[in-house]
Formats: sequence, structure tokens, C-alpha cells
Amino acid sequence: MRKQDLFRLCLQNLLRKRSRTFLTVLGVVIGGCSIVIMVSLGIGMKEAQDKLLAELGDLTIITVTAPRGGRGKVKLDDALVARLKKLDGAVAVMPRQTLESADLRLYAGSGKRYVADWVPVTGLDAAGMEAMGFRLEKGERMTKTGDVVVGQYAAYNFRDTLRPAGSDMVDRWSAGWNEETGRMNDPPPAYFDPMKETLTLEAQNGEYKASLTLKPVGLAREDYSKGSETGEGLLMDLKDLKALTEKLHLNKKGASPYQSVLVKASSISRVADLEKRIRALGCATESMESIRAPMEKEARQKQMMLGGLGAISLVVAAIGITNTMVMSISERTKEIGVMKALGCYVRDIRALFLAEAGCIGLMGGLVSCVISFTGGFIANIVALGGPSPETMRLALLGGEGPARVCVTPPWLLVFAVVFSVLIGLGSGYYPAGKAVRIPALEAIKSD
Repeated sequence: MRKQDLFRLCLQNLLRKRSRTFLTVLGVVIGGCSIVIMVSLGIGMKEAQDKLLAELGDLTIITVTAPRGGRGKVKLDDALVARLKKLDGAVAVMPRQTLESADLRLYAGSGKRYVADWVPVTGLDAAGMEAMGFRLEKGERMTKTGDVVVGQYAAYNFRDTLRPAGSDMVDRWSAGWNEETGRMNDPPPAYFDPMKETLTLEAQNGEYKASLTLKPVGLAREDYSKGSETGEGLLMDLKDLKALTEKLHLNKKGASPYQSVLVKASSISRVADLEKRIRALGCATESMESIRAPMEKEARQKQMMLGGLGAISLVVAAIGITNTMVMSISERTKEIGVMKALGCYVRDIRALFLAEAGCIGLMGGLVSCVISFTGGFIANIVALGGPSPETMRLALLGGEGPARVCVTPPWLLVFAVVFSVLIGLGSGYYPAGKAVRIPALEAIKSD
């Protein structure tokens, strides 16, 4: 039998009992919609989790510190940094030193008008900031002695000495939380722009004092995985910080030259293994992996649960397809006998019934994809604040901002159609086998 004839007979037989075919296809549509919508919701939850974790900072950063409580003989020195650089999966390694055990005060403006009574100051390798993933809101990285990168919100730690107490500082949290975007609103402007002022850092350690004039060349983007100073402090080159600590006599004999070392993994999937190998060197580590891994595991479990619920609906639809095909064979027994009597091959009879079952699955899968995609698109627009060109773009493509409720990737639609067709073919296999086993003479005599 030619393919054109097979296709024509298939459509004729399906259209012969339109109501029954419609109801059977409807069952597949409901099952297909269940799978696509449930999995889309699971992917949407995963996207929301990823955005939440991304706001916490770079997930590939591992902070290496010396063993707590003085245990072990590991020192965070240049020798250890060299060993960390040789580890497979480590794309960047950066030592850090924080200025501690000293009273710090930071001044800005003419006549030291603006004063910060508290400021975290960290020294690091300025040349390695780009490789480590430090991002700047504006400006450039440090290149000269005295250059510093200011934390994104460091200006809010300053008080204006010309204003009365109680109103001499800007509260950056006063803008409140935006329920629509799921983020903090942009803070009010600070009293001054730290990028346009020369800063003076004054430090004291007992009888030792030091003053350092600093030139802000960049404004860091806040990322707590790289240190709180990216949000509220100062970043300077290690050489400048070392010179300052020497003036303050803070360098203790035999102490580790660095307080911590940042290690950047090549990908999120390499973080856990890299942490394990760093601990084997005798160091302590911290990363977002302890938060990310359980959340990702929970998201996978939810996706499997939601997909399983959708699959149950499609299995019920498969039973409906089997029932439809069995009834069709019972009604067309004589037709099957005539086909055999005319010399039709058994494989063609089997192919005809399988094609009918496959067509039911195909039609149901296609319609379910259209309905699911449209429903998810509408749900996203409503969740994102109503129809507009921007919300329509976000609903389709995603991006920065609030997460989508339903995320329907193209592979999911293709999978739904293929799965529906396979369900149809599987459901039609038994009825098709039953049809080819009917003896020709017995089928012809059938009423």
C-alpha cells in the first residue's frame, strides 16, 4: 500500500466517527497539557531559585581560610596560592588581606566634611580582579599607588558633619521593598559621589598612626561572595595595604601573610569537587555550594513530581486511545476481512491501525502544546504586571528582573509531541495486532 493511500484511509477512518475521535484526542490534549504545564512550572521554580542565588553573589567563588581554632600548620602564603593555582578546575586565585586591629576613619569632601566612622578595607591583587569576576558599576580597576575601588554603597556609611544629628546620614534601606519586582527599590541618592572626591584614610593602632590619601578610580558592584567590602568598603592593592600595616606595626611575626584566598571555579558544577580537594590540603573553605546544592536537589524533586502527575493524565489518555482502537476494530471486522481477501498485506493492515493511533497522539500533542504555551505566556504576563511590550518580551525570553511563573523551552514542546505520538503508537499496538490476527473468511462473514 502506498503511503498516500495509507494516509488517506487513516484520515477517512478517523473522520468517520468524529465525536469519538474528538473525545479521544481531547484526552490526549488534557494529558499533554498536564505534562507541559507541570514541567513548565517546575522549570519556572528553578529559574526563580537561580535568580535568588545569583543575587547572593558569584556561585563559583570559594573562600579559603586557615583551619579554625589554630588547628593544623597550613599558612595562607604565596606557596599555598601557587598550589591552589595548579588545582584542576581553578581558573583564578586571589589572596586577600583585611585591615584589622586598627581604628579606622575615612574622610571625604572639602575640610573633611563627610566622615565614615566604620569602613572595611581589603587589599587584593588589582591585576587579577577581572579574572576573578569583580564587576564595576563605573570607572576602572586600580593601576597606580593610592588608587582604590569604592564599594557600591560605601557613600551611605558617611555622615555629613554640617547637618544636625539624626539627619546627617542617608538610609539606603528607606526606599523599601518592591513587591512587583521582588527586589529592593533603588536607594535615595547619597550626600556625595565618592568617585568625585579624594578620600583620606586615617588609622591608629595604639601609639602608631598613619594617614593615607586615596583616589577612587572605580565603583564596585556589590557581591558578598567576594567580600562585604564590595558593598560598603574599600578595595586597594595588596602592596598599598602592606605598606599601611607596616606603618601601624600590625604585621605579627610568624602570622600568615593573607587572611583568606579567593578561588574561582571554572563552573558551578566544579565547585563541590574543588572544595573537597582544597580541604584535603588542610584548609577551611566556604562557598554558596552548601546553599545551592540542597535547593537544586529540591527543585529537581519538584520537577519530577510535577512531571509524574502530568504523565498520569497522559497514561489515562493512552487507555482511551486503546479503547477507541479496539472499538474501531470491532466495528470494522468485515472491512478487515475484505482487505485481506483482496490481497492486502498484513503489515499494511497493522500500519493502518498504528497510523490512526499515531495520528490521534500527534493531533493531541500539537494542540496541547499550543494551549500550554499560550496559557503559560498569559500567566507570565499577568505575574509580570500586565500586558506591555517589555512584559511580553520577558514572558517569552526571560531576563533580569522578576522570574517567570512558567518557562516553556522549545525542547519541552518537541518532547510533548514526540511523547504523545509514542503513547498513541504504544496504545495502538495491541489493537493493531488483534486486527491482523482475525481470519479473513470469519471477518467477511461478520455483520
